[in-house]
Amino acid sequence: MKQRILLGRGALLALGILFIGVTVLSTWLLRGLRFDLTENRLYTIAPGTEHIIRGLDEPVNLYFYWSAKTASEYPALNTYGTRVREFLQELAARSKGKLRLSIIDPEPFSEDEDRAAERGVRGVPIGANGETFYFGLAGTNSTDGHEAIAFFDPAKEPFLEYDVAKLIQELGRTKKPVVGWLSSLPMSGGYDPASGQPRDPWYVYAQAGQLFTVRDLTPALTKIDPDIDVLVLVHPKSLPEAAQEAIDQFALRGGRLLVFVDPLAEQDPGAGGADTPFAAAGLDRSSQLATLLSAWGVEFKPKEVVGDLRYGMTVAMRAGDAPTRHIGILGLDAKSLDAGDVVTNGLDSVNLATAGHIEPVKGATTTFTPLLQSSNEAGILPAERFAMLLDPATLQDGFKPTGQRYTLAARVTGNVKSAFPKGPGPLRESAKPLNLIIFADTDMLADYLWLRDVPASFFGPRAKQAWAHNGDLVWNALDNLAGSNDLISVRGRASFTRPFERVEALRRDAEGRLRVKEQELEQQLSATESKLGALQSQRADQSGLILTPEQTKEIERFEAQKLRIRKELREVRLGLDQDIRRLGNEIKILNIVVVPALFALLALAVAVWRRKRQAAILLVQRSSRP
Repeated sequence: MKQRILLGRGALLALGILFIGVTVLSTWLLRGLRFDLTENRLYTIAPGTEHIIRGLDEPVNLYFYWSAKTASEYPALNTYGTRVREFLQELAARSKGKLRLSIIDPEPFSEDEDRAAERGVRGVPIGANGETFYFGLAGTNSTDGHEAIAFFDPAKEPFLEYDVAKLIQELGRTKKPVVGWLSSLPMSGGYDPASGQPRDPWYVYAQAGQLFTVRDLTPALTKIDPDIDVLVLVHPKSLPEAAQEAIDQFALRGGRLLVFVDPLAEQDPGAGGADTPFAAAGLDRSSQLATLLSAWGVEFKPKEVVGDLRYGMTVAMRAGDAPTRHIGILGLDAKSLDAGDVVTNGLDSVNLATAGHIEPVKGATTTFTPLLQSSNEAGILPAERFAMLLDPATLQDGFKPTGQRYTLAARVTGNVKSAFPKGPGPLRESAKPLNLIIFADTDMLADYLWLRDVPASFFGPRAKQAWAHNGDLVWNALDNLAGSNDLISVRGRASFTRPFERVEALRRDAEGRLRVKEQELEQQLSATESKLGALQSQRADQSGLILTPEQTKEIERFEAQKLRIRKELREVRLGLDQDIRRLGNEIKILNIVVVPALFALLALAVAVWRRKRQAAILLVQRSSRP
């Protein structure tokens, strides 16, 4: 008996030691191994992000400023903050020491709080007491470079990975991206022969020069330098074939392009520019790039302008004229912008003038993704309608919307073939995929469509104030294309926050029943008040101080009905709470009882199967003995 007890205790001790040994061994062998079982692969790092991290030559320091104590009082913020922290920790774990992450909870009036401000992370007041809340990321490198995400906006949660990957890539760069700029419009300023005065550069062009190294190109080019990261084409018009072949080769070797074409470029110098209120007859102000666009899988019709009854803006053609609705000048809102693309996400107003439309070529090998679209109250106007246009209201004469949403800008990606297969260039097809963002309007770049002048004052000189997001859209596109192909490949993710769909469905159903009961109560109240008024008017003495038996009986009946309906309202609310509690209990039972029981049954079945298998092996061995 004692021997059996000793053997049993020894077996238990051996099992305990074995369990600890297996746990330690598995922790060492499976270190870094993770499984992402979320529906939208929220914790799976995009290949482009991993490539950016692996490509870092020197370590990057990341400082995650997170007011965890304050966030604990706000469940939504706390959940998203946990998501951001875990994502950053996952990046650091995969970086093999190239990302050094520090998580900091700044205390009020501390050095950490001062350092957060120095690094570009801003605190925002939160709660009734206005407590400062920090939720941002700062990064530094070995060359004193620094970048920051001032605040992680929960509305931009789908682009969390893109924003962080962009910050890391910026810290890994040693120089500004180079942008080649080829335009037939006077964007760079200079001398205006019409007025005899110097002309300021367009603001969108001037600001691009602050963000990037801008290199002006001319139509006489025969090659595009390999150090140019992005090529911008604005209103390409009468480009020599040699220049088009150079652009073709740039695209085939994986160059990124930002292209603006237009069926009616109001800023074309041949038409008098923005001060000319209408197009001169006979002037062709359309862009011509059909050969290249066709090879890239894009169709642009240079004689068609999009008119839109919903987005048409009210404008005055000349000083002193009454404002008139112009269906050819469009003020787009957030509904017409692709919220799923990093270039257009977060923008809510973009203005265009006499814009064209683009669509994919049938059978194209490229992927065509709309970025800007008209409403379904749009239609096509011939460009000739705008010649000598004095009254924009006449554009609506005979105008019939087609019900189609026209694409005004798009992202085009994929492998393409040369537009000049017999040309002198060495490439006949894509060495790397094409990355193109194309807009069917050039006037959107002009200052007058999205900027207003702020007069000089005692506090500062004259300045520009944006009233639309045209500039942000262009800079976003440049910023995105100037990144590596790895960064461009990082797309928006689904939201981490998942709604309680069953609970919301129960709540909507209950609210519907509540509304029905409330309407019933209001109708009965109105009917009773009307009847009381009728009874009152029938009294001979017209005295409202003493109630008749009929009035008393009617009031008592109404009070009884009101009590009954209120009881039913309470029952509806109680039923909603009971349904939600029942659903919660079902989930708890499923998680706490059913799932563990299933695993236990599975383990028991495996144990029984193994025992039977061992017994069968022993039986075979015994039967095989002589």
